[in-house]
Parts: sequence; C-alpha cells; structure tokens
Amino acid sequence: MSARIAIVDSGGANIASLEFALARLGVAAELTVDAETIRRAERVLLPGVGAARDSMARLREHGLVDVIRGLEQPVLGICLGMQLLAEASEEDDVDCLGVLPGLARRLEARNDLPVPNMGWCMTRHVSRDPLLDGIADESWYYYLHSYALPVGDYTLATATHGAEFSAIVRSGNFVAAQFHPERSSAAGATLLRNFAAPGV
Repeated sequence: MSARIAIVDSGGANIASLEFALARLGVAAELTVDAETIRRAERVLLPGVGAARDSMARLREHGLVDVIRGLEQPVLGICLGMQLLAEASEEDDVDCLGVLPGLARRLEARNDLPVPNMGWCMTRHVSRDPLLDGIADESWYYYLHSYALPVGDYTLATATHGAEFSAIVRSGNFVAAQFHPERSSAAGATLLRNFAAPGV
C-alpha cells in the first residue's frame, strides 16, 4: 500500500507512535507545518494531545487555520485533533476550526468515573462508512481525553463515559476519532488502513 499523508505537527506526544503505526502499514507520511505540503498531500492527519488553546495557537502561528478549513482531500482528526475540528471547546473557552458543528464539552467526573477518561472503551457503530469497513461493531479502542463532542447527525460511532459521546464523526471529507487508533491494536490499525485507502 502506498499513500502520501501529511501529518500536521500540532504538538503532542502521540505523533511518534502515529508515525510508527503508519510505517507498519507501509504508508508514507511526513510530519509538517508547511502549508503547501499539507495542501498537496493525498490525505491529511490532524493529531493532538494536550490543550486546545495551545494547539490552536500553534496552527495560527504557522498560518494553518484557513489551510485546514479549506482542504478537499480526506482529513482525519485524532483525539484532540477531533476536538480542534469543532466550532469551539469548553477547555479555556477557545474557538476552534469550525469544520464540525458543536462544542467539545468536558466529561462529567464521578467517583467511579475519573476524568480524564483513560483506557479501553467499547465503541458502537451507529452509521455505515468506508472508514469502518472490516471493523466489528463494539470493538474496543484506547482513549485518553477530558473533552468530547456530543452525539449528532455527523456521528458514525459512540462510546460512553458516564454519558454517551461521539467516538467517530464525519462531515464531508473530514473524519475524526476521539480515541488513538495508533494505540488500539487491530481495530485501530484497520481504521488507519481504511483511511489511507482510495475512496474513503
């Protein structure tokens, strides 16, 4: 398999593991903040770990906000990258990219459900999509997050941490996963392979 993927360097510790996961699939990827490299890529990954405000500041610093909003090729947001695609985040009350409708809200903490949500969660499909081809419903993925998007018309799959939230979403050529596919065993590898394949 070959695909030229630009990984937007939005900051975060998960990027090396994402690069390794793509390399295991034989997918060529380049970590970059160069606008032309991102525009010309066959596909674009927007990962992220940490604070939404910091990542949005980094995207603005490199002139990438309008670049990402205007992309027409397949784009996959991962973890914080999914929240950055929303209109805004409750975290520091920051405006985000506005590709997806809605607000990323903080998960509700309880004694038996600490925040962040860290670990493996069952994920249920609610809509068919090429991104989910070959992945069983109620597969388990690895999550590490404190904020999430609500369930809406754009939701492809859901998970639950106290309340149900969007685990995978799509809006046109933009798709996103709240979990870390690069840390999610066979199901995560299949999702990344599907994203790299033509027609997704």
